[in-house]
Amino acid sequence: MVTGLVLVRLNAGKEKQTLKAIKETKGVAHVSAVYGRWDLVVDLEAEDMAHMTQIVVEKIRAIPGVNSTETLVTTAI
Repeated sequence: MVTGLVLVRLNAGKEKQTLKAIKETKGVAHVSAVYGRWDLVVDLEAEDMAHMTQIVVEKIRAIPGVNSTETLVTTAI
């Protein structure tokens, strides 16, 4: 199991629709709205790195209203 955080910047005016679509994406465990450079922090869970990449690139980035993302892969310490 691989977990990560995806920082998401949204386009203005599409926040509600984009948030709903992200929450419905398989692999998304939790979404938090934040203030600052990023608009959302998305907690992801995937079977492996390839699957995590697929979720971010093919699912989240393809949602209308997503402007940009930055993915942080988490590890157990």
